[in-house]
Parts: sequence; C-alpha cells; structure tokens
Amino acid sequence: MENLSDELLIESYKKANELQLSYEFIQLMENEMKRRSLMDHLYPN
Repeated sequence: MENLSDELLIESYKKANELQLSYEFIQLMENEMKRRSLMDHLYPN
C-alpha cells in the first residue's frame, strides 16, 4: 500500500467503497489514508 501514490490510494478507496469490497480491505486503505493525512481529501468542506 505504501507504493501507491496519494491520488491512486484515494481513487482506489472510493472505488472499493463503490464496489462494496470487504470491510477489512477498506479499513486497510482507510488506515493508510489516515496515516498520510488524506482523509480531508475525501470530504472537502
């Protein structure tokens, strides 16, 4: 997961949710996004 660019991680996360992939997989991506401080990019104000 560390090899993914920020943009690709965000897009992959959105697509995984859209496709309703496993909760555990989505949580892995979400945890990596939190580690990179990218969660604000999902829900801009």
